[in-house]
Amino acid sequence: MGFMYIRRTKTRNTSTGEGYFTHRLVCSQRIDGKVRQRTLLNLGRHFEVAQDLWPALCSRLDQLLHGEESLFPSELPAHVERKVQHMLAQLVVREAEVSNPQTTDGTDKTTPSRMDSIGSGIGAEVAPRAGIQAQGDIQTVDVDSLRMLQPRSVGVEQLGLWAMQRLDFAPFLENLGLNGPQRSAMIGLIIGRMAAPASEYATHRWLRESSALGELLDVDYEQMSLMQLYRASDLLMKHRSKIEKHLFDQVTSLFGFSCTVTLYDLTNTYFETSSDNNPKAKHGRSKEKRSDCPLLTLGLVLDGSGFVRRSECFAGNVFEATTLKTMLNDLDAKAGALVVMDRGIATEDNITWLRDNGYRYLVVSRERQRYFDSEDAITINNAANEKVHLQKVYSEETNDEGNSTEVRLYCHSEQRAKKEEAITNRFAERFEAALEKLAQGLSRPRTTKQIDKVWERIGRLKEKSRGASQHYTIELIADADKNNAIGLKWQRKPIDDSMQTHPGVYCLRSNETEWDAEKMWRTYTMLTDLEAVFRSLKSELGLRPVYHQKEERCDGHIFITVLAYQFVQFIRYQLRQQQNHSSWRSLRTTLTNQCRITATFKRTDGRTLHVRKATQAEPKQLEIYQALNVNSAPGGTRKMIV
Repeated sequence: MGFMYIRRTKTRNTSTGEGYFTHRLVCSQRIDGKVRQRTLLNLGRHFEVAQDLWPALCSRLDQLLHGEESLFPSELPAHVERKVQHMLAQLVVREAEVSNPQTTDGTDKTTPSRMDSIGSGIGAEVAPRAGIQAQGDIQTVDVDSLRMLQPRSVGVEQLGLWAMQRLDFAPFLENLGLNGPQRSAMIGLIIGRMAAPASEYATHRWLRESSALGELLDVDYEQMSLMQLYRASDLLMKHRSKIEKHLFDQVTSLFGFSCTVTLYDLTNTYFETSSDNNPKAKHGRSKEKRSDCPLLTLGLVLDGSGFVRRSECFAGNVFEATTLKTMLNDLDAKAGALVVMDRGIATEDNITWLRDNGYRYLVVSRERQRYFDSEDAITINNAANEKVHLQKVYSEETNDEGNSTEVRLYCHSEQRAKKEEAITNRFAERFEAALEKLAQGLSRPRTTKQIDKVWERIGRLKEKSRGASQHYTIELIADADKNNAIGLKWQRKPIDDSMQTHPGVYCLRSNETEWDAEKMWRTYTMLTDLEAVFRSLKSELGLRPVYHQKEERCDGHIFITVLAYQFVQFIRYQLRQQQNHSSWRSLRTTLTNQCRITATFKRTDGRTLHVRKATQAEPKQLEIYQALNVNSAPGGTRKMIV
């Protein structure tokens, strides 16, 4: 085999004219009586191995290529050994013949290898092409010499690339004027968030050390700096509105959705680092009970099928009701589109704005008073086969034609009633226990009994009672001087039309007056799907916590999560059509076990055979691939004989 070494070469940037040094792994070979040099790998500008270690690195690489173990153990530093292993994997991937690689549409084909286009190999022959010989590629090897190298996950990566291909994501990025490295960084960020949810810093390490994504894309993520990923995040944010519109237009076209239902809600995430440089980072009500941390709020507008139409980052202390107009103004929603939202956003001002701008709405009423007449209700079963009772009541306000302009749907859920009864009873028992303790204290000597002070203590108890105190009448018994309290009496008197008297009742209101009660209720339950989206973003796709400090980087982290959700939703929607309703966490766990790996054998003629391919898909993995018509052997088979 020819002699390998690392060459430092001065070159120039053709666009800027800037001169710089780059590093290449080259091989000297004698061809037609002349010594020729051929570049095997471009190692980039920032080759981190010290120059005095280059000969040892090349020697170690030559050993691995030929399947030889040195008489003396390798004393290379750990980071150099990792580099050698990476270079070996690159040579096997780039120099070997490809058999049945995966195409972007998931089908198989056999193409000439990189070796075929550049002439002879690195002083070696190319393994016979699979499929040419009638009996396949049969070789005699020493089984005891088998070594397994460079295991890299490939299952989630393959599905992520498949979803991106179906949605024309990479061509769209190219049309935005983004170059190859920028597109590769963006794809790495998004699929990294799908496969191993974490910070961009962790994704950078995952791309370099754990994933075969670069192999599938023919991109060397080992050479990609962390700053390139951060800049890719900035570019994603720069083109956010265009990217969101493109993806939503694609799914709408593929599945034939009609944008008649719009779901809107907000959630928040918290910081684990200093947030002084982010003006949006504010303390507020944390849905994860992390009130000790500054927060960021994410607003999402989705269609009825769960795909994101628009996202926006707000301050952590934003008042939910003020965000609606901002989110809907740029959507160009068709007149008559239905907006479904929770009570936190359904203020009278927002409802009036929706009505004035031609939207229909279905919202959870903010009215505190509960009302329900079981004799005027119908009964249906929910998805869990639990009974829900619905009573439809038209408003007294009418339009010019004499028809009601709004309808209220009072809903009574038996399961919800049991839960609310348990909640109200628990807080009532706590409140009564506190009153009893206070009453006993009034009978003890040297206890402060001034009436004003006792009422202050009762006020603090009411504050902690979570509303239970409103259902009690409390009386203090004073002494003859009317200055001190000597006793305490209370009586429970539930307020009418409250949770105490009508547990399990909630009210929906809408200006869609022609729908029947069941259709209204089932449309509203789409909002629970939005809550499932938020759970997926937080628990499955790494929305929380945020480790960045700058505002644009925080927004970028959240937007990467939203994009990852879009592709996950696309995959899961397709699988649901095939009756596979698995969560993304379950799918990811199943697919992560499939890896690409290099098997190295010594042949009986003394040469070394390297074969790199994916592990055979296990039954559950194969079930997913077949449901989506995706190749079960991502990356194909690559063979090289040295």
